[in-house]
This record gives sequence, C-alpha cells and structure tokens, in this order.
Amino acid sequence: MDCHRAIKAVMKPRSSASLDIRAPRRLRFKDILSWPAQRSLVLMFSDIVALALSWKIARSLNQFFSPIPPQLLWWKWLSIPSPLWFMGGMTLVVFACAGLYGTQRQVKNHLQVGKLVSLVYLACLVLMYFYDPKLDLPRSLFFSAWVSSVGLMVLLRLISMSILQTIERSRSAQTVFLIASAQRLRHLSEALSQRAHVKVIGAALPRTANSATTFQAILSSQAPLVLVEDIPTADLASELYWKLRRAGIAMQLIPNSRDMLYRRGTPETLAGIPTLMMDVPLMGSWDYRLKRLVDYLGTSVGIVLLAPLFLGIALAIRLDSPGPAFFRQERVGLHGQRFWVWKFRTMCMDADRLQAQLEAHNESTDGVLFKVKRDPRVTRIGALLRRTSLDELPQLLNVLRGEMSLVGPRPLPVRDVVRFDGWHHIRHQVLPGITGLWQISGRSDIDSFDDVARLDLHYIDNWSLNLDLEILMETLRIVVVGKGAY
Repeated sequence: MDCHRAIKAVMKPRSSASLDIRAPRRLRFKDILSWPAQRSLVLMFSDIVALALSWKIARSLNQFFSPIPPQLLWWKWLSIPSPLWFMGGMTLVVFACAGLYGTQRQVKNHLQVGKLVSLVYLACLVLMYFYDPKLDLPRSLFFSAWVSSVGLMVLLRLISMSILQTIERSRSAQTVFLIASAQRLRHLSEALSQRAHVKVIGAALPRTANSATTFQAILSSQAPLVLVEDIPTADLASELYWKLRRAGIAMQLIPNSRDMLYRRGTPETLAGIPTLMMDVPLMGSWDYRLKRLVDYLGTSVGIVLLAPLFLGIALAIRLDSPGPAFFRQERVGLHGQRFWVWKFRTMCMDADRLQAQLEAHNESTDGVLFKVKRDPRVTRIGALLRRTSLDELPQLLNVLRGEMSLVGPRPLPVRDVVRFDGWHHIRHQVLPGITGLWQISGRSDIDSFDDVARLDLHYIDNWSLNLDLEILMETLRIVVVGKGAY
C-alpha cells in the first residue's frame, strides 16, 4: 500500500463501534471451555483447598489457647468462621488481579504466591485494627494460619501444575502460526516439528504481518500462539501485539539481541530457540476499564471544580481581542476518525488564513508539525494560556464525549496527518489524549515528528495504569514551570 492509499485508509470515517486496541474483547462461551480457563479453575480450586486446610490446621493448633473474639464471628459455614471466608475471598481476588490464574508464566510464579498471601494477611490485620482496635486476635491462630497458608498453597500449586503439565503433554500436538522471512520459514518449521512436536498451521511474511488478510488467516487457523521473527519494530510494538491480545491469542517473539534487553515478555526457549513470551492475561481487561472510569470520573470532577477558572479565562479572552472565547479545530483521532477538538482561543480570528503565509517559516525539521516560536498570530492572553497549557482545558468535554482520554497520543490537525509516513499512523490505534509522553518529554522543544511518533509508540507498547498516573503527575509539574510550550 503506497503512502497516499495508507493516508486515505486511516482517515476514512469509521463507525462508532471502532475500538481502542487496548479495549477488552467480549467474553465468549468457548473461552470458558478453553484449556487456559480449565487450568485456571483447577488452580483456583487448589488454592481454595489449601486455604481451607490451613485454617483447619490453625484452629486445631489453637484450640488449647484463646478462641476467636465473638465480635468477628458473623457466621459459620462448613465449620469455618466468617473472617476466614473473608480472607480467603480476598486472597483469590488478589491472585486473579496479579495474573496467578492467567498467563503460563505467572501461574508458575510460586514466589509471588507467598508474597501475595503474606500481603493479604497483613492487610487483614490492619483492617481488623481499624474495625475495632480493642480486638485481640489470637497470635497463635494468626501466625499458624499465615505460615500454613503459604506452605500449602505453594505445595498444592506445585502438585497441580505437575498434573496439568502432564495433561498438556498428552494432549494433541501444539500448533502455531508462524511469521518469518521466506528464508527462515522452512528452518523454523522443521525445528519446531522435530524438537518440540509443534505443528505450523499457517505462515506469513513479516511485511504482511499487520495486513487484514494475515490477521484473518491467524483467526481462521485457530492457532493459540503466533510465533514472530524479524517483524518491523513499530508494527510489533503497537498493532500486532494488541490485536492478538484482544483476540485472545498469545504471541511469542524471536528477538534479536537488542530486543532481548527491552521488550516486554518473559524469556523462554521453544524448540531450542530463544524467544520472548507475551501471554494474554486472563483478567487483563480491568486496567483499561479502570482507565476509562478514571477518564470519566476525573473529567466530571474537573469540569465542576474548574468552572470558575473556565469563566475567568473566557472573559479574559473576550476582553483581550475580538472573537469568541472558544476555538474548535478538526483533528484525527482513534482509527483515523475526524472530530472537533475544543480549546480556548489563543490566536487572532484569521489565524487559519495566515498560517498558509507562515508555512515558509515553519521551524519543524521534517515539516510534519507546524511550529513557529514567535508566532505573530498569538494574542497576549493566548501566549499565557499556551505557556501554561490552560488553553487545552476545554478538551475535558472531548473526554466526556468519548473522543479522547486524559492520557494518550495528542490528536493532530488534518494538515499534519496528511504528511505522515505510513508507520506514523500506528498512533491512531489508541484513543488520543489531552496529555502524553510527548508533552512531558519536551513538547514543542522536540522538532522532529519521528521522535514524537517514537514516544507515542513507546507509550502504546508499555502502557499501564501506572504509566498514565506518572504522565498526569509529570504534566502538572510541567504546566507549573511552562517547559517546552509556546
């Protein structure tokens, strides 16, 4: 696909059903019957049995000492008192959120099991103190339950995983979809078949890895794993991984030595070939849902609290120069959809017409972005608003409309997008944001759009709720000092 066709494709209007590539897929009935789901249920049952046995042991050891305080005995079921059921349920939820019932590499993380069980016990101890500081839970009961829970859960998980791995080996041969160069396809197929009895049921070349045809071929093959070698870094980081993850398909990367240093994933060997495994988390959708909840709640609270500031800025703009207080511009967002971005007006009324005359003075090295440090179109109040980024505040309305997020790649004007190279469009696979890595890494001081796009791809590839929070906090700091904005 040439550049013009790529631009036309990405800017083509999409239906409202188009989703951020990080959005979770719908749970399907066959997911419940899949082997990963069955494995997770077995491990969950193993943990429940371990917790029940540990509390039985603890109560037996404690019967010669002080009993559980009656204030904590809300009910009993199967001779196990209510606090123990509460702690057990809390443990299972924490395990699920940590992925200990999900990916292949996490279910084997036995050290993490001990750490999380200990964390739950300490958290329950703190909660019990705040519930009633006068309560005195028998120390012998608490510590014996704690130690036996850690020991039994690790032990039963080791036994369960041994049985599950035996079952997995007795099942039909594993299948993969292979993406590699033409020169390597035959060698890799033979190595997989001879060394690990892994059957290749589909293949594609790296240059076609992100085409709709290849993705449909992967889905049609019903392969649970896609093995990838020599795929372009940008595509791997942002598009193929997230599309496969959303489809519930794991991806395993055969990296070069540099990739081994920084790529997400766990080092594993497959048929004697070093790879990086990037599993599909069983409960990996909660973080994106929480991100969108934070978007809507944070935006709603922000609009209410900042309403007086909105009015003050709008009044200052009207008094400073003729024209409306607000300005809207067509930008390109998720999957190339065009939408109107709202801002406080910072320029004179005929700014769009004057931009054509200023193109010759564009200070962007590659011409993709339009940047002029001493832009004559900027008003006095506009200069202050742009330096403090307060002109972006009306985009909270875009977040409420579902067109943007608080954090993500900045949506750019159509004028900039038509100058994109093909790989730049990968940033449109996620919701655009009010702030992002670009804004906290220099903003207007970055004069090459390739550098901006690399920041966006790094954000997409390494996205997490924690990263979003770090970007928000750093944005607040930068807004105060006004670094890199003009």
